[in-house]
Amino acid sequence: MKRFFAILMLLSLIAMPAIIFAQAQDQPTDVTKQSAGEASVAAKAPLKSDTGDTAWMIIATALVMLMTPGLAFFYGGMVGRKNVLGILMQCFTILCLISVQWVLYGYSLSFAPGNGFWGGLQWAGLSGVGFAPYADYAPTISHQLFMVFQMMFAIITPALIVGAFAERMKFSAFVVFILLWATFVYDPVCHWVWGVGGWLKELGALDFAGGTVIHINAGIAALMTAIFIGKRKGVCNHTILPHNLPFTILGTALLWFGWFGFNAGSSLGANDIAVNAFIVTNTAAAAAGLSWAVIDWVFNKKPTMLGMATGAVGGLVAITPAAGYVSAISAIIIGVFVSIFCYFAVAFIKPKFGYDDALDVFGVHCVGGIWGAVATGLFASKAVNPAGADGLFFGNPKQLLIQVIAVAVIAAYSFVASFIIYKIIDIVIKVRVREKDEIIGLDLTQHHEKAYTVLE
Repeated sequence: MKRFFAILMLLSLIAMPAIIFAQAQDQPTDVTKQSAGEASVAAKAPLKSDTGDTAWMIIATALVMLMTPGLAFFYGGMVGRKNVLGILMQCFTILCLISVQWVLYGYSLSFAPGNGFWGGLQWAGLSGVGFAPYADYAPTISHQLFMVFQMMFAIITPALIVGAFAERMKFSAFVVFILLWATFVYDPVCHWVWGVGGWLKELGALDFAGGTVIHINAGIAALMTAIFIGKRKGVCNHTILPHNLPFTILGTALLWFGWFGFNAGSSLGANDIAVNAFIVTNTAAAAAGLSWAVIDWVFNKKPTMLGMATGAVGGLVAITPAAGYVSAISAIIIGVFVSIFCYFAVAFIKPKFGYDDALDVFGVHCVGGIWGAVATGLFASKAVNPAGADGLFFGNPKQLLIQVIAVAVIAAYSFVASFIIYKIIDIVIKVRVREKDEIIGLDLTQHHEKAYTVLE
C-alpha cells in the first residue's frame, strides 16, 4: 500500500503541474512561436543563431549528459557489489525523471524572468521557448538549445546527492525525494544565481558553471541526508571498501571528459572564454589529482588510485564556478588547495562528527564548491573575462564578500529545505529500507536484479 501511495504521489507531482500550466495557457505551444520578450528584442535587432556556437553547444550538451552515467560508474565502483545496480538505477532514473520535469515546469521555474522566489510560469511546457535566441541568456544559440544545455545541469545536480545515502534509501522514497528536491531546492537556487531577475545575480555573485547552484547545493543536501538517514549497517565495525575500483576510475575519466562541456560549454559559444574554461578545467583537475596523491603519500605512506581520482574530481568541482574568470596559474593554486581542504573534510571532519556520508559527497562536492566559490572572489580577473569582475587579489574585495554571502545563503537554504522534504517523506512512506533488506542489498530487494551472477 505504501509503495502504491508513493507511485501515486509521484504521478500526481508530475501530472498536476502540467495540467495546471496547460489550463493557464491560452496560446498555441508551437516551438517556433516567440515569447513576448523574444519578439520585443527581435523587433529592435533580429537575432540569428551562429552555426559555430550552435555546433559547439550541441556537443557540450552531449558531454554534460555523459557525466551522469559517468557519475553512476564513479559511485557504483565504490559501493558494495550487492548495491551497484541500485546506484546505477538511481542515476539513470534521475536522468529520465528530471528530463521530463524540466520540460514540464523546471526550466520555467528556473529561468523564466521574474524577481520572486522562482521564475515565472510562462515557459511551462516550453511554451514560447522557440528556435530564436533569447538575448538575456544566449544571443547566438537558439533558446531551445540553451534550455536543453541547462537541463543536463539540472539532471546531474540531484544525482550527486545519491552518494551520501548509498545503500540505505528505499527506491520509492528516493524518487519522490529527488522530484521534490529538484522542484523546491534546485529550481529556485538556479533562478537566484542564473535567472533573469535572480537576486544573487543582481547582487553580483559569480558562478560560471555551478559551484554554488550545483556543488554546494547538492553537497549540503547530501550532508543532511547522511546525518538523518543514519549509518549503514556494519560501517562501525569495518571500512566498506570499493568493490570495483576500475569502475570508479572509468567514472572519473567520463566525468573529467564531460566536464569540458560542463565548464567550457558555459561560455555559451565557441569563443575565447570557452578556451580559457577548457584549459583551467584540465589544469585544476590535474593539480588536485597530484596534490591528493602527495597527501596520501605523506599520511598513508602510499599514493592511491582512489585518492588521485578523488582529488581530480575535487579539482573539477573547485574550478567550476571560476572557470570563466581565472587564469591557468590561479587554477593550479585552486587545484592544490582544494585537495588539502577536501582531504581534511574526508579524513578528519567526517570521523570526528560520525556521519556516514558513504561516498564523501559533502567532503568533496560541498567543501570543494565552497572553496571554488570563495576562490572566484579571490582570483577572478577582468583581464580574463571583461564581462565578469575583479576579485580580491585584483583590487576588488567586495567581490569576495558577495561570494561568501552567496555560499552562506545557498548552504542554509538547501539544508533547511532538504530537511523539510526528507522529513515529510519519512513520515508518509519511510525513507530507509528495512534492516533485512539492507543486509541483503538494494539490488535484489529494490530491483530484483544482481550485477554479478558468478558463484562466490
